[in-house]
Amino acid sequence: MSYQSADQKKEEFRKYLEKSGVIAAMTKSFVALFEEPTKPENPLDFVIKFLDPAAMTGQEAEALKKELEELKAQNSQLQASLSAQNQEPEAPSS
Repeated sequence: MSYQSADQKKEEFRKYLEKSGVIAAMTKSFVALFEEPTKPENPLDFVIKFLDPAAMTGQEAEALKKELEELKAQNSQLQASLSAQNQEPEAPSS
């Protein structure tokens, strides 16, 4: 009896995914991946990007984090330089 119940649950879930368009979207993403002339290094990132073009891949996120840290360091250096310039006494005018 529970075996039939499990099959019914699976079928209901499949219908739910089909009705909501998930199966079609995943199929399209897999077809696009299959037809890609140069296979991406990370297929999961490809599928995520295909399903949501605004989504960021893990590599892109890491690159942005690295750039953020570099810019924070550069900002700190520039602020320190500006602060040092503001503290220097001005040379007398001629």
